[in-house]
Amino acid sequence: HLTNHSNRPLKRQLNSSVMHLSGVIMNLEALLKNLEEQGKENDAREIGREDKLLNITRDTGEFISTLIKASNSSSILEIGTSNGYSTLWLASSINDGGKVKTVEISAKKVDMARRNFESAKLQNKIDLICSDFIDFMKSNQEQYDLVFLDSDRTKYISIENEIISSIKSGGLLICDNAISHSYELKPFITKIKSNSIFTCSTVPVGKGEFIAVKA
Repeated sequence: HLTNHSNRPLKRQLNSSVMHLSGVIMNLEALLKNLEEQGKENDAREIGREDKLLNITRDTGEFISTLIKASNSSSILEIGTSNGYSTLWLASSINDGGKVKTVEISAKKVDMARRNFESAKLQNKIDLICSDFIDFMKSNQEQYDLVFLDSDRTKYISIENEIISSIKSGGLLICDNAISHSYELKPFITKIKSNSIFTCSTVPVGKGEFIAVKA
């Protein structure tokens, strides 16, 4: 009786790859849960808005992840990185070869985010920019499959045209806090809704997600 051992190295390689992939996924899940706890503790302790992390909720992360995969997005712009919790959802959901560009004004939060991206081994999928998002948007020349807004809500209206221009045809605009802070977002959302190139909906997930698809 002869046994063919020729495929054993390949099997070992495949098993090793599966174990590595499982480890990365498990590490990401553990990191997300850890950041959720840190975020709750930090925001309960800190008083000033600039010191709070103000992360999205887990169900918001899951929801946006589903939209990214359904739309097969390969380029994402995030306004408001904080410590990178939401960015991890974006970067782990984007297709192979995709990139997330994320903008944060706080150098302290940028440092936190960078460490979290490295811990998740997702740093190669993320371009982290320390800048005021108004300045960034006014100089931005790129277009993206998805633009996610989660920063100073009262300022979106001042760069409405730049935001619209940054979204590709068929692309998505997602705005967090559409229910929890609807009064702050009303001028901006009203403007987007009145623009015939957008199909819009507000979804009661997390703190409320305003979604607009650009024709």
